[in-house]
Amino acid sequence: MTRIAVGLEYQGTRYAGWQRQRSGDTVQVLAEGALSKVAAETVSLVCAGRTDAGVHARGQVAHFDTGASRTTRAWILGANSELPRDVSISWARPVPPHFHARYSAQARTYRYLIFNRASRSGLLGSRATWVHRSLDVERMAQAAAALEGEHDFSAFRAAQCQAKSPIRRMERLTVARQGDWLVIEATANAFLHHMVRNIAGLLIRIGKGDAVPSWAGEVLAGRDRRLSAATAPAVGLYLWRVRYPQAFALPLSAEDRMGAAGTAPEDAIIAAGFPP
Repeated sequence: MTRIAVGLEYQGTRYAGWQRQRSGDTVQVLAEGALSKVAAETVSLVCAGRTDAGVHARGQVAHFDTGASRTTRAWILGANSELPRDVSISWARPVPPHFHARYSAQARTYRYLIFNRASRSGLLGSRATWVHRSLDVERMAQAAAALEGEHDFSAFRAAQCQAKSPIRRMERLTVARQGDWLVIEATANAFLHHMVRNIAGLLIRIGKGDAVPSWAGEVLAGRDRRLSAATAPAVGLYLWRVRYPQAFALPLSAEDRMGAAGTAPEDAIIAAGFPP
């Protein structure tokens, strides 16, 4: 048996999330079906992060075991010929048997995209959250700083969250603007259910001026979801990348290569086809 890791991109608008469910189309079912046709046997995928309904992915990673012998080109082109246009395999690579898409991951990065202008866009309704009131990025960034580090994030977990512990290590939480776009980027060892969307909801409220930046720290310390802001819509959320040990030699995205070459982070805020 060979273990294959794959990268996936998808627009989650039409899907009930990643994970297989009793009803509704899911990305997992579609991807497994496509890869199974290429393998000529049943394929079962394990992913790095189980995205919810309406959530997108630019850098989802999954693995599967197979007895089939195929080139990486065959896995990619064959699977993509079976997938709808809003789901694609971006890369494929054999990995050691001990690689695990979920448990081998060192960190995950999510981006929350906000389109911030008075009039809504006719093109971006399913790809970004629209906020018509002007958002103060400096206030949002100040609030975000209070959430970095290792904390009990109970105030930002959904009621149905099944994680055994609310403790997470937020490596980085930033807010940046480019024109009418705001990007909230969060990198952590792992995330609780709805954690990024709940943080986005709080930062948006602070950005509007409806709460002071210090409120973020107060909500965090309170550990009570009921005292925080409303959950931000799913349409703005993207699983952007998953970081693994270099020993696995998984492909870098074009944006990651630019960053490694010294490109300023603000120059790569809107990447992978998102309009500036």
